[in-house]
Amino acid sequence: MLENARKVLKLEAEAILELIPRINGQFSAAVDMILACPGRAVITGMGKSGIIGRKMAATFASTGTPSLYMHPAEGIHGDLGMVTSDDVVIALSNSGETAEVLHILPSLRRIGAKIIVMVGNPNSSLGKNADIVLDVGVSREACPLGLAPTSSTTAALAFGDALAVALLSKRKFTPDQFAVFHPGGSLGRKLLMTVADVMHGGEDNPVVRGDATVQEALFVITDKGLGAVTVVDNDGRMVGVLTDGDIRRGLSHGFDFLARPVTELMTREPKTITQDKLAAQALHLMESNKPRPITVLPVIDGDRHVIGLLHMTDLVRQGVV
Repeated sequence: MLENARKVLKLEAEAILELIPRINGQFSAAVDMILACPGRAVITGMGKSGIIGRKMAATFASTGTPSLYMHPAEGIHGDLGMVTSDDVVIALSNSGETAEVLHILPSLRRIGAKIIVMVGNPNSSLGKNADIVLDVGVSREACPLGLAPTSSTTAALAFGDALAVALLSKRKFTPDQFAVFHPGGSLGRKLLMTVADVMHGGEDNPVVRGDATVQEALFVITDKGLGAVTVVDNDGRMVGVLTDGDIRRGLSHGFDFLARPVTELMTREPKTITQDKLAAQALHLMESNKPRPITVLPVIDGDRHVIGLLHMTDLVRQGVV
């Protein structure tokens, strides 16, 4: 059983490697046709090819190429109305003889849409009636009976990804654009959430002046519950940071250290961040600090005025991990 499973993976991996020489002029022509298309990429396919087509449409749409999936059987019963002359239709069929896909070809031609096909047999009926033919044929299926689509669907899926990434690169698609299409979940939080969305500002921002005592700072730390205070000068500009860890280490100097000014124990020139930066960038700054990660970051403006404090637990709570 285990050996059969390993064989499946080997055969499917080999099927993908067979596609590499087929990234050629036809592939480039397909990319150029989709890029020049003023409409959308309409992807269609039946059965397992349809499932791959749905995934392709989703990947295209999320990476800057407007796309949708059209079921070919529904197409011949009215859904062809979603296709326009501005669109490029990408049809998937391993045999190239899928009846439902062949039935919509005359209508697609009358509509005026361009047609790209991804087929296992370029000389098939579908291949002979396309503007561009992409050969995704495989030597053999991983199914021992040679019947269930396995290697062929894996190859088509990988080739679809290659198209999507090529289009993404040609469009110079940016992380900011990607974020607009992925506002939900942890991915959206990583790409969209800024420091301003998470930081503690206003009355929640623990701040003391440089002439405050360690004891006074300790009261503020306890009241705000962030484990630190930012130390500022008379103009509100950052001077340093005092953490509860600094206070614990100060115990080695005896209890009289509580009466000393915070400037004697604080960390000078700590890492800082501005409120417009991504929360994910703040987390990276905290985690990459040497010799050990830090848990708080003062948030400052362009004149180094302290406007907030960011704590790592807030980032974790918001899913920025």
